[in-house]
Amino acid sequence: MTFADLRRSCGAMFIGLALSLTPVVPAFAATIVTVNGEPISDVQVDQRLRLFRMEGNSTGRDGALKQLIDEAIQLQEAKRLGINVSNAQVDEAFLQISRNLNVSRDRLTQMLQQGGVSGTTLQDRLRAAIAWNGVTETAVVPQVQVSELELDQQAAAQLSDFQNFDYILKEVTFVGGSRSGQANQYRSSFAGCDTAVDLSLAYNDVAVVDIGRRHATQLPDAIAKELAGLNVGGISKPRAVANGLSMLAVCQKVQAQDLTFVKGGLRDEAGGEAVTSQAASYLERLRSEAKIIYQ
Repeated sequence: MTFADLRRSCGAMFIGLALSLTPVVPAFAATIVTVNGEPISDVQVDQRLRLFRMEGNSTGRDGALKQLIDEAIQLQEAKRLGINVSNAQVDEAFLQISRNLNVSRDRLTQMLQQGGVSGTTLQDRLRAAIAWNGVTETAVVPQVQVSELELDQQAAAQLSDFQNFDYILKEVTFVGGSRSGQANQYRSSFAGCDTAVDLSLAYNDVAVVDIGRRHATQLPDAIAKELAGLNVGGISKPRAVANGLSMLAVCQKVQAQDLTFVKGGLRDEAGGEAVTSQAASYLERLRSEAKIIYQ
């Protein structure tokens, strides 16, 4: 799990919190596993298991121990690469969880304590997540390559006919409410972009703005579909915007396929999946090379 994934899941983290639980901490800590010489104690496992229960994670003690082993490996790799996680970063992540839960930092700490979990248990996991995020950005992301040919093919397959146009547009906005009558009157009198400003002078509180060049893939689908049905010199129906009613006038229109914006989203998606997969393989390799001794 990346740090971003961890933060996204924080909102649901303590839904199943059992407030009736009370802290039960062993009187002493016994080492049960060492990871490259670094000990993991039974207290750490017990604490992580309690955190799991608060989150509704049913993987049990084996799952808690595996997570702790992975985190030890992640922190060791971060240290090897010179990646340091400050206390301030951990504190900010802890605070972000409390914000996601709409509780104060102190209340979050109290919730943990009521579940028998020390605040440092969650902080330790956050530190490892932040460290691994740094490792991923440093060692994995630069190695990820996305095929431009495949992106072109996927993007082309996603385009619809109405998205194969390039426009030069003007926006005509009737500022204020209850202006639909005037906006429709303007639209019925519209004779092209060259006279758009002159026509607007007959109305109050009308703004005519040059939007410039836009490809259909840069526009919301509903607008792109409407513009595809207009000829040069046409103007769209009034639509509600934050400050009134807006219409788009088509000053130029040519058929042109532009995959840039579609590819951008596909590249992010493909890159994210590749990073996740390669980061998992990276961790698996580190785990296989680690000296893990069970006591």
